[in-house]
Amino acid sequence: MKTRLFRATIPALLFLAASPVAAQSPGLLGDQSLLESIRTFYEYTGFANAHWGNFLMIGVGLFFIWLAIRFGYEPLLLVPIGLGILLGNIPFRQDAGLQIGIYEPGSVLNYLYFGVTKGIYPPLIFLGIGAMTDFSSLISNPRLILLGAAAQVGIFATFIGALLLDFHPAEAGAIGIIGGADGPTAIFLSSKLANGLNVIGADAAGNPVYVRNLIGPIAIAAYSYMALVPVLQPPIMRLLTTRKERLIRMKPPRAVGKTEKALFPIVGLLLTTFISPSALPLLGMLFLGNLLKESGVTKRLADSAKTSLIDIVTILLGITVGASTQADVFLTSQSILIFVLGALSFMIATAGGIVFAKVMNLFLRAENKINPLIGAAGVSAVPDSARVAQMEGLKADPNNHLLMHAMAPNVAGVIGSAVAAGILLSFLA
Repeated sequence: MKTRLFRATIPALLFLAASPVAAQSPGLLGDQSLLESIRTFYEYTGFANAHWGNFLMIGVGLFFIWLAIRFGYEPLLLVPIGLGILLGNIPFRQDAGLQIGIYEPGSVLNYLYFGVTKGIYPPLIFLGIGAMTDFSSLISNPRLILLGAAAQVGIFATFIGALLLDFHPAEAGAIGIIGGADGPTAIFLSSKLANGLNVIGADAAGNPVYVRNLIGPIAIAAYSYMALVPVLQPPIMRLLTTRKERLIRMKPPRAVGKTEKALFPIVGLLLTTFISPSALPLLGMLFLGNLLKESGVTKRLADSAKTSLIDIVTILLGITVGASTQADVFLTSQSILIFVLGALSFMIATAGGIVFAKVMNLFLRAENKINPLIGAAGVSAVPDSARVAQMEGLKADPNNHLLMHAMAPNVAGVIGSAVAAGILLSFLA
C-alpha cells in the first residue's frame, strides 16, 4: 500500500516541479519542505481563491444547463451560456500569470469576447434568423404587425423605470430593451450604450466618469426570460383574456406568392431603416438573410447562414456572455435591479400585445376578430412565444390552431425590437 502511494506521489511532484508555479519559485522543491510545497501549490488552486460568489454563480450555471436538458428551454442558448458561467467563475490567483477569463488581456476568451463588446455577433445572428424566417403570415395579414409594435411598450416603460431608479439614460436604454425578449438586440444595444467605455461626465477632480459595463447582466437577463417564455407568459395570457376570447377562431391566412416574399425584405429594409437608421446593422442583416432565402437563387448562402454560421456564432456568443458573469463583477445591486426590471419589462410587453389585440377587436367585425392570445407573441422570442399562443389556444379548443397567426406578431416583434433599439441608440449614444 505504501509502495503504491509512493509511486503515485512521484508523478505529482514531477508535475509540480515542471509547472509554471515552480518555474516562478525556483526554491519550491529545493529550499522548501514538502509540506510548504504542498501549501504553496494549494494557494494557486481554485479552492484557495474561491469565495461564496463563485459558488453561487456556478450554481446558476448548473441551473441553466439543467433547465436546458431537463425541460428543453432554449438549449442552444442555455447550454453554452451555462458552461460559460462555469468558466467565468473558476477562481485563480491574479499573480499566477494565467490568462483564462474574458477580463484578462491576452486570453483566448478575451479575444472571443471582442465580438460581444463591439456588437459583431448580434448582426450575424440576425442574418441567420432572416434566412430561417418565413414572413408569409405577416405578409398575408399586415395589420398583425401592430401587435408586434404594441408589445414594445415594455421596452419604453422599463426605460422610464430605470431612469427613476437613477440609472444613467444610456444604461436605462440598454436595460429597457430586455422587454423585447431578444437576446442579440439586447447585446447589441448594451455594447453601444452600457459598455463601460463611454464617458458620461467628470468627477469633482475632473477625472472622466464612465458608464457602467452592464453587458453581462443585461444579456443573461434577456436570454433567461427568452428561455422561460413557456413559464412566464401563460399566467398573464389567462389573466387578461376571457374563455370566450380564447375560443375566437381566425380566418386561415391567404397564400402568399413568391414575388411578394422576395419583395418583402427589400421593402421592409427601406421602410424600417428610414424610420430608424441606427438599427441598420441588425435590420440590414435580417432582411439580407431573408432575401437570400426568398430570392430562390442563393440557396447555398441561405443554407450557410441559417445552419453553420448561426450555430458557430451562437456557441461563441453563449460561452463569452456566460463567462462575463464573474462573481465579483456580476453580483452587484445593479445586476439584481436589472433582473427585476427585465421581468417587469417582459410582463408589460406580453400584456401590451394582448391588450392591444382586445382594443383592435372593438373595431373589427365578428368574422375578422383577432384571438388576443396571439398578442402575447408580439415579443420577439421566435418561435417560442408563438408556440405558447398555440398551446394556450389548444387548451381552450383542441381544434383551434393559432401558430400561423401567432407567427405574424412574433416576427413583427423581431423587427419592432430592432427598430426600438435603433431609436434608443439615436437619442442616447
